[in-house]
Amino acid sequence: MIDIKIDPRILNACPETRIGLIRATVVNGPTCDELWAEIEAAAEEIKQRYELLEINKRPAIAGTRHLYKALGKDPSRYRVASEALCRRIIRGLGIYRLTTLIDVVNLVSIKSGYAISGLDGDRIEGDTLTLSVGTADDVYNGIGRGVLNIEGMPCYRDVLGPIATPTSDEERTKFTEQTITAQININAFAPEMPVEEAVEWMAELLKKYAHATNVETGVLGFRL
Repeated sequence: MIDIKIDPRILNACPETRIGLIRATVVNGPTCDELWAEIEAAAEEIKQRYELLEINKRPAIAGTRHLYKALGKDPSRYRVASEALCRRIIRGLGIYRLTTLIDVVNLVSIKSGYAISGLDGDRIEGDTLTLSVGTADDVYNGIGRGVLNIEGMPCYRDVLGPIATPTSDEERTKFTEQTITAQININAFAPEMPVEEAVEWMAELLKKYAHATNVETGVLGFRL
């Protein structure tokens, strides 16, 4: 299991921060109909439960938005990924059907409210990730977004630089159809779905849909 360190500025803003970890050997590929049906059911539940202006009040989303504000980032301009997914659903724009690994992450994110970092474990450099704060000097290519300004944004770093934020993961470590090692971090800056439950569900989905083996899981809490 990869080691995680955390910047005290994040804990000062969100002392309840917990990170759920899943690492597994996987087979990625097109999303099957059964998984897509689960995603559509989760999306329908969101549409029935929330109005557009209510979605940012979900505890997990509100907690992440609070962290952005505390670090000096505008969460309405740089939306949390789980919030952006739910907003698309409520607005009737739908969500994209992508690959098994991406859609498993999206399913858990929709249901839990947590922003989840889905990373190709073999593209992470080093054996430690640090959850820190982005700077003006960071060069960050968000997946499908081009260069993203991550100054003041919580971000994971490996030895080469930043690779994941709650808004978008980085191109360098993104899931592809060639990914065989999944490193998934469930970022809980405020509680909603119990993190242990989200981790267990993620692991089961990976086993069911991505033929996961060598599954390692854990939940981290931190103290200042």
